[in-house]
Amino acid sequence: MVTVEKALELTNSNINKTDVIITILISEALGYVLAKDILSPINMPPFRQSAMDGYALGSIDEKTYNLIGEVKAGDDTDPKIGQGEAIRIFTGAPAPAGAKAVVMQEKVAIQNSQVILQEPVAVSANIRPLGEQIKEKDIALSEGTAITAAGIGYLASLGITHVDVYQKPSIAIIATGNELVPPGQVLKHGQIYESNSIMLSAALAQKGFDDISFFKVEDEYDVTLSLIENTINNYDLVLISGGISVGDYDFVGKALNVLDVEEVFYKVKQKPGKPLYFAKKQRTTIFALPGNPASALSCFYIYVLPTLLKISGLRDHYLKRGSATSTANYVKKGQRAEFLKASLKDGKVTILDGQASSMLRSFALANAMVYLPEEVTEVAIGDTVQIINLP
Repeated sequence: MVTVEKALELTNSNINKTDVIITILISEALGYVLAKDILSPINMPPFRQSAMDGYALGSIDEKTYNLIGEVKAGDDTDPKIGQGEAIRIFTGAPAPAGAKAVVMQEKVAIQNSQVILQEPVAVSANIRPLGEQIKEKDIALSEGTAITAAGIGYLASLGITHVDVYQKPSIAIIATGNELVPPGQVLKHGQIYESNSIMLSAALAQKGFDDISFFKVEDEYDVTLSLIENTINNYDLVLISGGISVGDYDFVGKALNVLDVEEVFYKVKQKPGKPLYFAKKQRTTIFALPGNPASALSCFYIYVLPTLLKISGLRDHYLKRGSATSTANYVKKGQRAEFLKASLKDGKVTILDGQASSMLRSFALANAMVYLPEEVTEVAIGDTVQIINLP
C-alpha cells in the first residue's frame, strides 16, 4: 500500500506524453493539445485599425475639421488625410494614411460638412496599431497549450486552417460484475444498475476524450482474462471498474498477474478508493478502479484524468487545487487520507453529507473535494482546508 503522495508521484513518473502527432482542421481541434509552437503568419491587426465608429482626424489641434470622405470596414481604399481634415470611419476599418486619431461619433457635432470637436482628443486615440495583438512570426500559441473555443477563434483570425496536435489516447472501459444490468431493465432481486461506465464516459467526454469503447464482463475468470488481454493489446488506456479486490469472484487482479503486466502500485492509503491498481504493459496504461461508484469517480479525478491529460500533451494536467474555509466540523474515523465531496462558494467550503463510497448523490451536488492528508484528524469550523476543484 502506498500513500496518496507516493501514488501521485508514481503515476506521474511512469507516464509520458504521446509521440504521435496528427494534423487536423482547427474546426476539429477543440480539446486537443498543440504539439508544436504556432507562429503567426500575419500582423494582427494587419493594418492600423479604427476601434470605434467615429471620425479619423488629420490633426488633433483644431476644433473644426472639414469632412472629406468615408471609410467602411472592408474597404480596400487608402485615402490620405491632412491638417484640419476628417474622414467618417467605422469600427474595424483601416485608418487613413496620416490619421492622427479617431474621435468617437458621440463626441462631435456635424454642421455643413464640418466636424466640430466637443472635447480634446489624444494622439492615436481609438486607433489599433499594426500588430497590436501579435506581430508576424511571433509565437501565437505554444506547444502544450490546450485548444479552447477562444483559441480556435484566435487562430482562425490569423488565417490558420490546420494545427499539429498530440493524438488523444484510445480508452477501453470494462465494467465487471454479475449483479450489474443496464439502466432501463427491470431489476431482479440481487441486481443493481450499472452506472460506472456511463459516469466515467461522461467524465471523459467533459474533458474532450471521445475515443472510448465499452465492455461488460461477468465474474468468470477465463472471459475476464481474454477481455483484458484483448483491450491491453488494442487500446492506449484500459480502465477497469470493479473486480480488483480479493474476493472469491474478483478475477481482475488474477488476470492481470497472468498477463504479466508491470504493476506500479496496488492499494492507496486513502478513503474512498483504497483498492486502486495502476500498471503498465508496453505502451498501454492500466487502471483498475474500485467498483463502488464514488470511489471510482474519486480515483478517476485524482489519478486517471491527470494521466490522460499528460499523455495528451498537456503540461498542467492536474485539477486545480487551492484552499478554503470550512463551514462545518468533521472528524475522521480512520487514519487514511480522505477525499470528501464538497460545495465551494466564495472561499468557503461545505463538506456534504453522504460520503460513503457507494453513494453518488453527494458527488452529483459537489463542485469540489476537500483533501485531508493522513496527519489531519479533524476539521473545525473556520479551519483552512485543502480543496480540489472538480471540472
